[in-house]
Amino acid sequence: MPFETILFTTTNSVLTITLNRPEVFNALNEQMKKELNEALKEGEKDPDVRCIVIRGAGEKAFCSGQDLKEHAGKGERRSLKQSLEKSYNPMIRKMRSMEKPIIGMINGVAAGAGLSIALACDMRIMAEHAKLIEVFIRIALVPDSGSHWFLPRLVGMAKAFEYSALGNNITAAEAERVGLVNKVVTSPDLEKTTMELATRLAQSPTKSIGLIKRTLNKALASDLDTLLDYEATIQEIASLSEDHKEGVAAFLEKRPAQFKGK
Repeated sequence: MPFETILFTTTNSVLTITLNRPEVFNALNEQMKKELNEALKEGEKDPDVRCIVIRGAGEKAFCSGQDLKEHAGKGERRSLKQSLEKSYNPMIRKMRSMEKPIIGMINGVAAGAGLSIALACDMRIMAEHAKLIEVFIRIALVPDSGSHWFLPRLVGMAKAFEYSALGNNITAAEAERVGLVNKVVTSPDLEKTTMELATRLAQSPTKSIGLIKRTLNKALASDLDTLLDYEATIQEIASLSEDHKEGVAAFLEKRPAQFKGK
């Protein structure tokens, strides 16, 4: 599928989606939002894709958020509610409901909706020079695209309020310390570290990983009794997979398992 604002490449069952507008810090215009939604749908339905990496082009930005210049000076008031409902909310819902692992490779600044996209990933690897910013308050807006949901679950209510209400830069060291990212590495090592993780996940039992993701999502809004019952159901589903049979056979035969994602 041809894209104008993103790069879409698959290698060894790892799909890499690159936000490709480095001249504007990979800001999201209408075309990029449309293409990113399409790319996520393609990645979800392709059985050969077993892990997805989202990154930004260049070294300065993962994604700086909404392209504020796109609609500036046109003399019409744009409904941000409609923009969220049309583009951003479906994107975040797709990322969280997709039963494949998604890694955010944070190669530069992640701000505004760009940070929300990073937070919607299952894991985040961050370059030491990169930074995160809940930049909305700087233009008298509020975080959107899921940031109000992700932040308190990752860092607690007080830190979530601090980041949202002050809009300060969050360094890579702080992001790792408070649990916003899984790992911080030097800039030269970022791609190698991310792709090693992606390859490991792509070679894992994809169906089981999808079920883990589904259950963790449910756990955030469940009591213990409900979740125990749900885990029993999910475990039954996992036990019927081909990869489970392969995992048991490999264990008994004392050899590495060869998972197929089924």
